[in-house]
Amino acid sequence: MNTGCPNLKCLKIDNNLQKDGFYFRKNDSRRIQRYKCRDCGKRFSKSTGELEYKQKKRRINNILFKNLASGMSIRRCALNLNIHQITVKRKLIYLAKKARLHHAEYLEKIRGLKKVQFDDLITIEHTKLKPLTVSCAVDSESRMILGAQVASIPAFGKIAKISRNKYGRRENNHKIALEDLFNQIKSSLDPQVEIKSDKHKLYPQVVKKYLPEAKHRRYKGGRGCVTGQGELKRKIRDPLFSINHTYAMLRANINRLFRKSWNTTKDPQMLKNHLDIYIQYHNTLLI
Repeated sequence: MNTGCPNLKCLKIDNNLQKDGFYFRKNDSRRIQRYKCRDCGKRFSKSTGELEYKQKKRRINNILFKNLASGMSIRRCALNLNIHQITVKRKLIYLAKKARLHHAEYLEKIRGLKKVQFDDLITIEHTKLKPLTVSCAVDSESRMILGAQVASIPAFGKIAKISRNKYGRRENNHKIALEDLFNQIKSSLDPQVEIKSDKHKLYPQVVKKYLPEAKHRRYKGGRGCVTGQGELKRKIRDPLFSINHTYAMLRANINRLFRKSWNTTKDPQMLKNHLDIYIQYHNTLLI
């Protein structure tokens, strides 16, 4: 229920509200309470101001949330639910906003995590000539995902020159994404947290900036094995198993992160939205 009148010029005092009947909402078959403000005469309902306000297909929100976090593409979700692809895209944005609010509440509740792992997953934006990095951090003990950020990076290796010739120099926002990630999760970590990562050159300076008392342990990366979407390593005891297993789960459950797939990300923000939806699904239903 709303805490007061939605009119910004009103005093928004609960005591000045009076019930003003009901209306029947067809899209989910519920009776919704109406209210009236005694001060300004503004009429509104219990659903005014909610993220779902004015939605016409509320019944599919929950099933679409599960489908998007279970390896289904936008086109296939639209086909199975008999709705338009644009509807799925709009609901993906709505579900991501709702997931971010839920995750922010989750981070507020947890405090003093003592073991964390983080790393980067490489994916693409439409073509391999335009790579993206997904910086992610997980709790080593519970494998709960603490946060994920998406950033553009320049192409590297044999295709670097081809990428520059075709698309020009590409911005490297990797460090910005790492700083956003640690700024998001630092309040949930113990000041002397044990952090594990590989030997990427950017990691020590970012960890030292946000968690100067942390114990940062770095390990040499290993070759990927066939199982786990190539994210699990060919080691008897992988010191970064929690983060690698999480990346294998991302590869297996987010359609646009599949390997050898024709479903690619066209907009990095949509990848971020999809990741936020999966994080809520992973933390609340899988773990």
